[in-house]
Amino acid sequence: MKTLVMTAAVAVGIVINVANAAPLPEAQPDDVGFSPQGLARLDDFFAREIQAKRVPGAVVAIARDGKLVHYKAYGQLDAAKGTPMPLDAVFALASMTKPMAAVAGLTLMEQGRLPLQARLSEYYPAFADMKVGVPQADGSLKMETQASPITIHDLYRHTSGLMYGGRPDSSSPLVRLYPDGIAPAIEGDTQAFIDRITRLPLAHQPATEFEYGFSIDVLGAVIEKVSEQRLGDFLAANVWKPLGMTDATFHPAEGQRDRLAHPFPKDPLTGKPQAIMLLDTPTKFDCAGACAFATVGDYLRFGQMLLNGGELDGQRVLGPKTVHHMISNHLGPEIKNNVANVEPHRSGFGFGLGVAVRTGEGLSSVPGNPGEFTWNGAFGTQFFCDPKERLVVVVGTAAPGELRKYYREQVQDIIYGAMVR
Repeated sequence: MKTLVMTAAVAVGIVINVANAAPLPEAQPDDVGFSPQGLARLDDFFAREIQAKRVPGAVVAIARDGKLVHYKAYGQLDAAKGTPMPLDAVFALASMTKPMAAVAGLTLMEQGRLPLQARLSEYYPAFADMKVGVPQADGSLKMETQASPITIHDLYRHTSGLMYGGRPDSSSPLVRLYPDGIAPAIEGDTQAFIDRITRLPLAHQPATEFEYGFSIDVLGAVIEKVSEQRLGDFLAANVWKPLGMTDATFHPAEGQRDRLAHPFPKDPLTGKPQAIMLLDTPTKFDCAGACAFATVGDYLRFGQMLLNGGELDGQRVLGPKTVHHMISNHLGPEIKNNVANVEPHRSGFGFGLGVAVRTGEGLSSVPGNPGEFTWNGAFGTQFFCDPKERLVVVVGTAAPGELRKYYREQVQDIIYGAMVR
């Protein structure tokens, strides 16, 4: 892929760097059904956003038919230091950690060591004693016994009844009792996290409602118990190293820290201070829900592996039937679907095993096809795979405010608009 440096891009600090090895074989856009002019709209879009100081920078990777057709870095890695954005920038993935942890758990399922219908209390008995907090008219909580036990299946699909604290999209009084997504990993080890969570009430009866929260973090703790390994070590041996995800980690090394993407110190929308705490504060356990780091190129290889049915470059991570099960909708009609409450453009989506899954045409505000699977990170990362279009897209930004949701929608609109066949 030839180096392209456009005058307008340089004027706003866009850097298009091709010095790094491509994560997948390359192809010209025309060869795989993309309009080069359509893809150039991504350059124009990020030029405008960077010039307006709404985002420091970004890395975008697009692959179709297993071929890389767009791989560019824009703007700055750290605006405070004026550091240009490199292709191998390392991003705090936040909730894009979850699909990787789900794959780790499914490798154990394939080994007959972690079935979906196993009770969570078989691994951590304290979960059996958790009560369900039912809000009352006076603002109090009535505590009820679990009607059915939490299963491993509930962890993957967020139907355990666990939730996140600090979430503006939830009206439940329980939200005040729960910590935010990364606090437990910073404050204590895995067992301390389990002890803290199991003292809280569940937000719903298990297997009745999609409630986004600590389910995958608990799954990570179960993986550690079953594998007798720290989660990062298990992921490295079974997912990251086989796929050549060389920068994927829970704990960036000194050589990686210079490539960490930093947000603006103030939210461009509100003017309030913002930060990604994990950039400067190491975690005490490998939280499966929010704490991993990787490059966009690393994650593109992960997404391509899933799109390929569990294999990439001769390395098989999961069987194709397991991947199919993972990316199918697991929210049946008996389960209340709140996926669109978490992401505003997720109308028309259900949830599989660690990923959101598009279930029908229309409804969503972004183009796509039934079968698309996807998830995003609260610090500004995004990935989606469309099996019908044989498409994988990964975007990295350091944008932890509400503006990140705007980028997710706009980028997907531009990419589908650039597809001409």
